[in-house]
This record gives sequence, structure tokens and C-alpha cells, in this order.
Amino acid sequence: MPVMMISEVGGQSPQGYDAMLAFVGDALRQAPGFVMHMSHPAETGWRVMEVWNSREDATRFFAAHIAPNLPGGIRPKLTFQPLHSLLQP
Repeated sequence: MPVMMISEVGGQSPQGYDAMLAFVGDALRQAPGFVMHMSHPAETGWRVMEVWNSREDATRFFAAHIAPNLPGGIRPKLTFQPLHSLLQP
């Protein structure tokens, strides 16, 4: 079942987000189950939203590529929302 992963990244700056995306972007595009990624500034830092084919795909990628490369003091809070529908081109 497709899921939306929402990551609240307190203390993250636009520059820090851009650096992380540059570092993992190619791996993300090729990750099994990846559908789409979007982000925006939030009150306390940054918010990242991704759509994945499954929660397992999302958590596998996060554990392998994001968690080991986070700068000190940056610890995203992840939540998952099962999607009722997903319309793709």
C-alpha cells in the first residue's frame, strides 16, 4: 500500500537540506519503491514529504542513506500516512 512519509526536521536550514538532497538525490531517484519527494520550510526547520510504494521501502532507504549521514543535532521525526489513492501520469 502506498504511503506518505512526513519528516519534520527541526533545526534544518535550507542550505543543510540542499546539501543532503545533493548527497542522496541520485540514490533516492533509483530507490526501490520511491515515487516522489517534496519539501518546504517549516516553523521549526524543514518538512520533507515523500511518497513510497510501502512503508518498508521508505524506512529501508531512510536507514541506509539518511540516518547515517545526518549532521549532529539533526534528528527528523518521521510519521507515515497510508494513502487511499495515488494518481500518477
